[in-house]
Amino acid sequence: MATKRFAPKLSIKKGDKVIVIAGSNKGNTGEVKQVFPKENRAIVDGLNMMKKHIKATQENAGGINEIEAPIHISNLMLVDPKSGKPTRVGRKVVDGKSVRYSKKSGEIIK
Repeated sequence: MATKRFAPKLSIKKGDKVIVIAGSNKGNTGEVKQVFPKENRAIVDGLNMMKKHIKATQENAGGINEIEAPIHISNLMLVDPKSGKPTRVGRKVVDGKSVRYSKKSGEIIK
């Protein structure tokens, strides 16, 4: 009998404001556009740009386009909504629901 593989619970979600803590984009901030839980990666708006060559067809001319490449989750940290600095994320139960909160300020993250 095959076992099901579940994606891990991540501290970063789509729409979060994050800061890059490692790599060539270190120190830059952006909003998360897409998250890939199985690969532990996320696409951040305007960061980690790479060039992609597009072959010309009858509809478009082709050329070299710049697209965002996924960044590993370990290289991202959530921005604290109160102070604007990087923070770790905790989880606690409020009104019967599990919510994320900032470890630095204790504020709940939407």
